[in-house]
Amino acid sequence: MKTAMRVRAFLVLLAAASAAAAASRCHSGDKAALLAIKAALGNPYHFASWTPDSPCCDWYDVDCDASTGRVVGLSVFQDANLTGTIPDAVAGLAHLQSLRLHHLPGISGPIPPAVARLSNLSFLTISWTAVSGPVPPFLGALARLSQLDLSFNSLTGAVPASLAALPSLYSVDLSRNRLTGAIPPLLFSKAPQVAYLRLSHNNLTGGVPAEFSAVAFAQIDLSRNGLTGDASGLFGRAKPVQQMDLSRNDLSFNLSGVELPEQLILLDVSHNAIYGSVPAQVANLSDLQFFNVSYNRLCGAVPTGGHMGRFDLFSFQHNKCLCGTPLANPCN
Repeated sequence: MKTAMRVRAFLVLLAAASAAAAASRCHSGDKAALLAIKAALGNPYHFASWTPDSPCCDWYDVDCDASTGRVVGLSVFQDANLTGTIPDAVAGLAHLQSLRLHHLPGISGPIPPAVARLSNLSFLTISWTAVSGPVPPFLGALARLSQLDLSFNSLTGAVPASLAALPSLYSVDLSRNRLTGAIPPLLFSKAPQVAYLRLSHNNLTGGVPAEFSAVAFAQIDLSRNGLTGDASGLFGRAKPVQQMDLSRNDLSFNLSGVELPEQLILLDVSHNAIYGSVPAQVANLSDLQFFNVSYNRLCGAVPTGGHMGRFDLFSFQHNKCLCGTPLANPCN
């Protein structure tokens, strides 16, 4: 029995040592790609730990797979001194699963086609940079992509329809850009789980796709665009939506007829052309913390009782003929 225990302990130690050895290794191709990235950006101090005589898995911003030693993650955050464009050399990181370039205001230019060669990429973040040009249609070739964050950049053009082909994609954040055109109707049609969509602060036009009524959104933010028409398909008592912001568009539909999702935490539909009345159901939503229907064309009495004490005048003001507490005009 003791011998068996010793053998088992030895095997555990051997496995741990093998994993540690793999993690400390550095694949020559990965190291060459990382050094080429450093050179393309002008050998900045940010990459001071990236030296040819040390294993790349020990370098700052680099993550390696514990069993293979291959580079699977590159995360470069918050450095205003980094300047240049996203290097084509990134394509040399053949096993990369996560690429995060965040809060790098000196990084500019378009997203290079080299990114499309990262066939193992699951997480792509390029945010808070000066990156410009289109959201590239070639991102639709990244079959394993599940999360895409290109927020707070200077991207222009349309949201590419090619994103709808991605079978694992469930989170898209393209907010705070200069995007135009319509929202692709089949976006998230293949989403494997609840979906997250943030498109706020752009110049998008057209309607909210009718196909979105079949998408299980957990969060959807379409605020501050030029969207028109009916968005009632996003609502439904059984929908998993927790946060919905449709504010500052030109949406027009009858709010009386919608059922609010039971899990709602935030709902903002202010500054639209929505008509009808405020659903009485809002008073019974125990998780609802923020509710704003101001600056619309709503009429009738504001619901009372339940959790309505959480919402003040600013939630209901500037409507056509709403009445009752907390508004100043009583209902006849």
